Amino acid sequence: MADAAPFLPYGRQTIEDDDVAAVAEALRGDFLTTGPTVEAFETAFAAKVGARHAIAVANGTATLHLAMLALGIGANEGKEGDVCIVPSVTFLATANCARYVGAEVVFADVDPDSGLMTPETLADALRRADGRRVRAVLPVHLRGDVCDLPTLKAMAQAAGAVLVEDAPHALGSIGRFDGVDHPVGDCAYSSFASFSFHPVKTLATGEGGMLTTNDPGLAARARSLRGHGMVRPPGADPWWYEMPELGFNYRIPDVLCALGLSQLAKLDRFVARRRALTALYEDQLASLAPTVRPATRPDWSDPALHLLTVLIDFPAAGTTRRAVVEALKAQGIGSQVHYIPVHGQPYYRERYGQIDLPGAKAWYDRCLTLPLYPGMADGDVARVVKALRAALG
Repeated sequence: MADAAPFLPYGRQTIEDDDVAAVAEALRGDFLTTGPTVEAFETAFAAKVGARHAIAVANGTATLHLAMLALGIGANEGKEGDVCIVPSVTFLATANCARYVGAEVVFADVDPDSGLMTPETLADALRRADGRRVRAVLPVHLRGDVCDLPTLKAMAQAAGAVLVEDAPHALGSIGRFDGVDHPVGDCAYSSFASFSFHPVKTLATGEGGMLTTNDPGLAARARSLRGHGMVRPPGADPWWYEMPELGFNYRIPDVLCALGLSQLAKLDRFVARRRALTALYEDQLASLAPTVRPATRPDWSDPALHLLTVLIDFPAAGTTRRAVVEALKAQGIGSQVHYIPVHGQPYYRERYGQIDLPGAKAWYDRCLTLPLYPGMADGDVARVVKALRAALG
């Protein structure tokens, strides 16, 4: 009897022999925690995305928390009433980072077909901020597609706020603005960009994250806050350190940065493979239209998709999302939902009450993420689409 086809999760890391060798070499070195490989990874990453500074940290959530702290946002700085605007279709951490520092969250709606914050949904959120001081706007490059950064930046600036890009899905993606290609992370339109290296992301370190910025002052403050708020004054004794403000232990070990450096060297290959698989999906999903269609791609976005998300008219197919998920699983195919709108989570519903965000609801009601990762074969796409067709009847 032939072996069953392997299970296809919605995402999976690609770890190769040279990655294992890089980690083994780090394990045999002098540093397991913060050492020279951290700085090497930061330098290489900044060069790759075109930013002046990169700060490696323990995980993606830590990057967002540090961004809020470095920007001086929230009640912990004695600035009561600070507000951050966050799209509701995102992972919890985007909103939680504002609450960690005592700021309030105003949830923005999203385009129902792309899941992205738009100028129109930001304008609505700014109105609902109702005169409170908006300090930061956090667009999320959902799935890997790039938000309209120039327009969002202009709107944020007019409101006295800065942009912080939540970009864990978009490493390798490009935004084409004013005739110029901007790699996500170059911070041409933002104070910070935030990345995650969780295993299903484009680049994996197990856990880990990176902040990029072009502001040397913000970079220095983020580095200090990453290590308990400690600084070493120039000319002081070699053992001397001071803590002018509270920080956190958000450092990342050398051993994980060794894996990150090895993975970063393959980023172009990973991106090319993701784009090739996406093109295969788009071609083969066309036969399931209009019941199934890929999420809308903005004209300016050239993504390296982290998530292959389709929008499905489940009522028209005479089925439910749960039934489709279970039917796919029975065929050895994983799927996921990205995301449950954050404004409906019990914590935020209790804090802010019921909020009507029709774009977020329309996105959530139809979205389903299918397998996409560099280790997939071309035939795996056909297998997924065939199983989805059968699941939809």
